[in-house]
Amino acid sequence: MHNITQAWYTARTKPKHEHIAAANLRKNLGLDVFSPRLQLEKLTRRGLVSVTEPLFPCYIFVRCALAEQLNEIQHTVGVNRLVHFGGKIPEVADGIIAELRDCFENEEIIQIETNLMPGDEVTVAGGAFAGMSAYVLKSLPAKKRVQILLEILGRPTTVEVEREAVMLKNNSLVDLAPALAAPNRRETLSA
Repeated sequence: MHNITQAWYTARTKPKHEHIAAANLRKNLGLDVFSPRLQLEKLTRRGLVSVTEPLFPCYIFVRCALAEQLNEIQHTVGVNRLVHFGGKIPEVADGIIAELRDCFENEEIIQIETNLMPGDEVTVAGGAFAGMSAYVLKSLPAKKRVQILLEILGRPTTVEVEREAVMLKNNSLVDLAPALAAPNRRETLSA
């Protein structure tokens, strides 16, 4: 038997298929896959909902013996292709994956809690003021409510609403990236 060396590679997935591709590579090929996901609040037509999104949309990391498994990987359901430049498929250094795994605790879905602070700009997600922008005046955790400042009929008005009825204005992955990259991530994830 000869020794087969494995390395990490980046696979491009079909849109919204990261979890499907990762599951198929694990189950069907027995490969080690790293695909961190975040759980955060999003404002939708139905109101404020909790969603799970990949940290790297359309990309997952796969550890394999490329020469022996390239064809199988590229024909796995959910996988589009391995990332390549010209004819070369670059390896991802083990140290990079180890550092990412340290930050994102392997496959755990990371919950991003949004603690509202005075001065934060928010969007009202539900109720009579749905869709309006406001500023947080005070958080009332005991009541699970927030006091916000709305502009109604051209005048600033203080309103108290349910905590679930408001969402931070800057709550996208792009806005959260600096906090996610911080060395003491657990302390800074309270965006």
